[in-house]
This record gives sequence, C-alpha cells and structure tokens, in this order.
Amino acid sequence: MKSTRVDQIRDKVYNSFDESLPVLMDILRIPSMSREFDNEYLTNGLLLKTAQSFEQYIRQANLKNAQIQLYNDEGFSPFLFVEVEGSDGMTDGTVLFYGHMDKQPPFTGWREGISAYDPKIIDDKLYGRGGADDGYAIMASVIAIKTIQELGLKHPRIIMAFEADEESGSQHIYHYLDKLKEKIGQVDLVIALDASCGSYDRLWVTTTLRGIVVGTVTVQVLNEGIHSGESGIIPSSFRIFRQLLNRIDNPQTGDVVDDFQVIIPGKRYLETQKTAEVFKEVITKFPFHQNTQPVFQDRFLVYLNKIWRAQLSVTGGDDIPNCNQAGNVITPKTTLKLSLRLPPTKNHLEAKESFVKLLTTNVPYNASVTISGLRSGPGFNALDNQPYLDSIINQASLNYYGNEATTFGDGGAIYLMTHLQLIHPKASFLIIGVLGTGANEHGPNECLDLPNVRKLISCITEIISEVQPHIKK
Repeated sequence: MKSTRVDQIRDKVYNSFDESLPVLMDILRIPSMSREFDNEYLTNGLLLKTAQSFEQYIRQANLKNAQIQLYNDEGFSPFLFVEVEGSDGMTDGTVLFYGHMDKQPPFTGWREGISAYDPKIIDDKLYGRGGADDGYAIMASVIAIKTIQELGLKHPRIIMAFEADEESGSQHIYHYLDKLKEKIGQVDLVIALDASCGSYDRLWVTTTLRGIVVGTVTVQVLNEGIHSGESGIIPSSFRIFRQLLNRIDNPQTGDVVDDFQVIIPGKRYLETQKTAEVFKEVITKFPFHQNTQPVFQDRFLVYLNKIWRAQLSVTGGDDIPNCNQAGNVITPKTTLKLSLRLPPTKNHLEAKESFVKLLTTNVPYNASVTISGLRSGPGFNALDNQPYLDSIINQASLNYYGNEATTFGDGGAIYLMTHLQLIHPKASFLIIGVLGTGANEHGPNECLDLPNVRKLISCITEIISEVQPHIKK
C-alpha cells in the first residue's frame, strides 16, 4: 500500500532522530554550564566546545541553501545562526526557530548509575543534563527542515537562532539579534522549543509564560561568629530573614502580596479551566515525599496558581555551616537565593523595584541587607494566531499523537519571547517543548522522553511544510 505523507514524515523523522542520538549524547558529556553558574565560561572553552559540536552537526546535515555561522564575540557567550533559503528561492515569509545550548548546574540527587554528564538511555528516556532543556531543540529544528527537503516538500525561509545564555537570563542574545537584525528581517512565525508539555499524548501549545525576579539576598548582623550563649542579645540573621520573607508571601498559604499580582484576563481564566480538564498530571507528575500534599488538591486551582499567581521559592543558601560541622555559634549572616515567579502580564521592572524595597526598607534591628545578582525578566502573553495556523497545529497533533492539540500556560520563563513579540508584532508564536512528566529540568535525573520528541519533531515538520503558502506576502 502506498505510504501517505504522514507516514513518510514519521519514518524519516524517527530514523533521523535515532541516528542523531549518539551525537546528542556526546554533546551532553561536555560539562558546560551557563554563564551565571560558571565564572570561567569565557576562558575554559566548555560553552564554546558545545556550540562548536552543534555547529558541526548542523554542517554535516547538509541542509540545502543553508548558511551557518558560529559567533563568539568578545565578552559574550557563543551564538549559532543558521539561514536557510525558502524552497525554490522563496524569500517572502520567514520562520524563526529558537532554542538554547547552555545548561543548568549538574545538581545533586541523581539516581544510582545516572549522572549529569554521563548520558544514558533507560526505558526510552535519555538521561543527562541539557538533553530536554534544551539540546534536543537544535537537532529537532535541523531534522524537520532536512526531512522537508528530502521528501521534496516546500518550506519558507528559515532562520535558526540558538543561544548559550538562556539559563542566565538571555542577556547576551540581544547583542547578536541586534547585530543581525538586517539579515533576519521581518519574522512571520516564531517556533520556540524550550517549553513544557502537560503530557506526552498530544501537542501542547504554550500561550503564557511567567516573568521572574531573581536575587541573592544577605542579612548580616555580626562581623564574625559569636558563641550561641550570647543569644538573646544578638538577633538571629535567620529570624530576620524569615520576617523579610513574610513581607513577600504568607508563611501559612504561600500567597504572595498584591504588589506582584495582576488581574487575570477573562480569556486566560477560561482557557485555564478548559486546560485543567485534560491536564490530568498537573499534580501527579511530581515526586512528593511520603505524605506531602500539594498546595491545592483541585487541578484547576493548583494550575491557576502555577501560571497566573506570583510564587516565591528559595533556590539556594550560603553562610550556614553543614550540620556535622556546626558548633554552638551564632552565624554572622544568612544568605539565600530567591526566585520570585511573576504573572505573565506583570511588569517585571516594577516588580524588581518592589522586591528590593520590601527586603531593604525598615529592616528589623537595623540589620544590614544586601542584594547581589539581581535580575528580572518579562512574562509572555500570546496574541491570537491566524485561524489557519491553529488548524494546521491541531491537525498535526491528530496525525502524530492521535489527540487534538491543547493550549496551556507554562510556569517557567523564556525572556526572549516578549522581546520578539515587540520587534515582530505581526508574528505568530508556536511555543512548544518536551518538559513533561519526569523530565525534571534543572533538577536531578533530567530526561528526554524519546517517543514524545519523535512525535514532536514530526509535528514541527508537518506544520512548517503546511504554513509555507500561508505566510507568503
């Protein structure tokens, strides 16, 4: 029986991805980290080696009519830029693929036999730091275009922008985008491959992303440690820190103060209700310890909390001795790294000002408070796509997953999306990803679900080949 185009795309994508897996695994072995976590990122060559390895992979793919450039400008992390002419020389209409190659730190707690820089495939999952977040994206983009070309299908002009600074706030990519703005031109469709997914049984399309404020806060009360017998005279820096944190969120409920909240748009509220009906794993996907319960038992409430309500997390700490080395000493200071997730439409600069003011004004006992590494990034709230695009996306999901596509909000952040929305106001956005149940990006045991990523790449391939006639000017 003659194979259909869906079968042809599926077969070629699956084969190409499986052939690329050894290359991806080799790249994951490089112990590179994003700038914020590696003070020697400009000199140790690890980020550059990662970028060079991906560049070599792209070149060996032999995409037709492709120009590939690896930039490594002084003082900036590397940047990979690929331009592929449209089929038959078509220049009208441009699709921008986005992904990143930098990684979070290795973290602790990996299962026995698995580690951050020793990738392994177990039960159809590829374990290793940076595979799901976000090394797969580069290969997915290349495989999709290569498949279209080899099957004789059509595609518009393609731009691929792969940065190495996303995990540090994407501050360096703006340098390169500004440098290449004339070459990039007007973008009609952005495909970002760095998002989450609610499950592995359908294509999940992200419509909102949260913003963020991050800072390392130190509360200091002494110049040196003092015998704990003097407690009662010297205020505890830790207790002062607890009081400051209470200015941001309620210690019983976790509710963040109004300074960081917004009125949820009615459309998004209804979308959240609809998505919660099919997002069955929104609570069950997490490895809760023993009898620990989620903030809410109701799927809708907890999902709304995740994507539209500000939330505070403590992600790191210093100046507290390990328990087995701690004597009877009052520590002179306490340092915590704070991550404040913001609603998608909250002004992140205003939120950053409020963050600083709440933590540094009228400090108990007039203790010293300093904030380092302070940065913020915007959230994202998508505009409506053209109806033809939603139809193409939904059909692709049906073809390769067997279920309709679902829109949803992502609790994470991709700072670049709002920037691209501002400079390309007419562009549509397809923000998708593979960070579903068990992916555990940033934490231990990060993994890439291989059956899911094969289906995702197949969807991308079909979508690109179908949008070509629609985005002609």
